[in-house]
Amino acid sequence: MTSSRRYSGKTAVERRAERRLALLRAALDIWQEQGWAAVTMRGVCARANLTDRYFYESFANRDALLATAWEQVRDETLRMVLDAVASRIEQPALDQLRAALDVVVHHVREEPARAQILFGDHAGSAVLEQLRRQTVQETTGLLIELARPHLKPDVDGLEFRVNVLLGIGGFVEIMLAWRSGALDADADTLVDHLTGVGTSLSRMFLKSSTDREFPVD
Repeated sequence: MTSSRRYSGKTAVERRAERRLALLRAALDIWQEQGWAAVTMRGVCARANLTDRYFYESFANRDALLATAWEQVRDETLRMVLDAVASRIEQPALDQLRAALDVVVHHVREEPARAQILFGDHAGSAVLEQLRRQTVQETTGLLIELARPHLKPDVDGLEFRVNVLLGIGGFVEIMLAWRSGALDADADTLVDHLTGVGTSLSRMFLKSSTDREFPVD
């Protein structure tokens, strides 16, 4: 009954959702400006103009807020990748790979502050390091599924997974190096090089255009 009562035209549930969103936005803003370590409960509440009580209404602790913010940016990035691949679903696998690399690299270039949430230094945060490792494994599985229709019928599943994992882990490290200035390249050149690496890693696994379609166990 309480949740159905309205204050300023909004229910308690709606107001709680708005407060949670305000806290999350404040955390993302602070993170982009100063890094994850600057995201504190008091700082986020001050930015959102909310009291501590409302923080704990939405998040168990600071780590829960950091995890939620990180997962939101990760999911937005994965949607961009999937949309890029979907727009080329009838094209060869390497064309799809290039499209995925292109959208992420250009996103990092165009929104460097936001990119640091995924491709920044998370050392010192156990929850963020765990999320990073988990996401690498989940993304590996996702890319394997996307590649499956393009694989040779006799592909060794373990060998392919190792190569995909190597590629994704290397990509993350390259983004870290590029963001920090340790890798001097413009976005288009970097996409060219990354596509070349992907081509080299996948050559032994992808079937040619003349191969028949067979399922891969």
